[in-house]
Amino acid sequence: MTTYAHRTLLLALAVATVATTVTAAAPVARADAPRTNGPALTWRPCAEPGGLRGQECARLPVPLDYRDPGGPRIGLAVTRVRSERPAARRGTLLVIPGGPGGSGVQRLATKGPALRKAMAGAYDLVSFDPRGVGGSTRAGCGLDPADRHLVTLRSWPGPDGEIDANAARSRRIADACRRHGGAVLRSFTTLNEARDIDRLRRALGEEKLSAWAYSYGTYVGAVYAQKFPRHTDRWVLDSSGDPDPSRVGRGWLANTAAGTDDRFPDFAAWAADPARESEGLRLARRPADVRPLFLALAAKLDREPKESSTPGVPLTGNRLRQALQSALQSDALFAETARLIQQAQDPAAEPVLPDVVAGPLPDQDAAVTTATVCNDVRWPASVPAHRRAVAADRARHPLTAGLPANITPCGFWQAPAEPPTRITADGPSNILMVQNRRDPYTPYFGALKMRRSLGERARLLTLEHGGHGAYLANGPVCGDRTVTAFLTTGRRPQTDTRCTG
Repeated sequence: MTTYAHRTLLLALAVATVATTVTAAAPVARADAPRTNGPALTWRPCAEPGGLRGQECARLPVPLDYRDPGGPRIGLAVTRVRSERPAARRGTLLVIPGGPGGSGVQRLATKGPALRKAMAGAYDLVSFDPRGVGGSTRAGCGLDPADRHLVTLRSWPGPDGEIDANAARSRRIADACRRHGGAVLRSFTTLNEARDIDRLRRALGEEKLSAWAYSYGTYVGAVYAQKFPRHTDRWVLDSSGDPDPSRVGRGWLANTAAGTDDRFPDFAAWAADPARESEGLRLARRPADVRPLFLALAAKLDREPKESSTPGVPLTGNRLRQALQSALQSDALFAETARLIQQAQDPAAEPVLPDVVAGPLPDQDAAVTTATVCNDVRWPASVPAHRRAVAADRARHPLTAGLPANITPCGFWQAPAEPPTRITADGPSNILMVQNRRDPYTPYFGALKMRRSLGERARLLTLEHGGHGAYLANGPVCGDRTVTAFLTTGRRPQTDTRCTG
């Protein structure tokens, strides 16, 4: 759940629909009248070359403020792929994206072929861009490009753990978002996303939805199941975080310290494997040597940044740490990070920075990524308390260098408009959680808290695997089979269970 981390892996993807930008000074369309059954959707073909055959797109109007349902409206980009076997169709499967800031339109485009094959016509596949994302109504903060680099937006501490620059930048970002984001930016909340999903359900003419929710989307899915339990059918939560309502995004960020520690041995084993020799990517003779090598290199780059192939963007210790944290999402990203480490060690090499750390985020992406977690719950703002917390976290978890405990723009944000949702066991028992054991972003111990909160509503499928995102991604085949069977037949493990391959 990146709060910020894996969100940025999506930034290079194009969006299939045209974005509508709304800032504080821009007008918002008025609703003609409140609707009781949801607005009709006007679908148009939007399949891209090499993409999903038959993909359609539409725009869903939703209230800017659900306390004023007949007032201003904004628009969401939605997409669907109809079942190719109408006789086998049992309903609609909603794909809930991660983030905050992930595009559901793009997630359906990329995961759709595998999902369509797995579902074998059981569902129309539907997804959407949440408020602030992609083709939906957006808002910006007017941030300086220097404040939109991932290693500055994310409050990586300075060398030796100083956080004064982080505190000043966090206050500057919060002030800019308050000035420029307006009511649209303030509406970016998890609870509003859940309400928007119910508007989409009504517009689709469905009494119930099934869902596959991923990463931060699992929290959205859990909130929807809490608020609209009778409209949930078969509900899959893939890679869940701790739903503690007093912390939410702050807790997710804090948990990445231990999550990175849990996942790093997979990278170390890969990087020390003799098979890497022929690829020119072996970093050490033993897995135990990879961690001290990495820590020493990051500390050296803190002191002596190295010019990279991106003009004006040197490879610093924090850019190296961020590149590693982003790569821990999937084994497929290990080679890129090993190559960066080798280039950083070579005095004659000019490191090629991964896209995730090479440049600033677009202003509107930075805005939605920041605003959603800040709008959900109040964060503490004491700089001295954060300084102490960063020092302790750096000592316990040097791979993340104090980032998970550091101050963020949320500490200087406006008070949340509504309290966060408490996830409970109230509702039908129709939820399947699927979770990798070594997940760097939504660690297993946090997922266990979601499991306890849901009680008898859920069953947990634990995968003895590493990486973020399990179904049709980084998990073993046995996990894919179990999730597919649940969605297509309703068969769910009778008790919490695990699989290894």
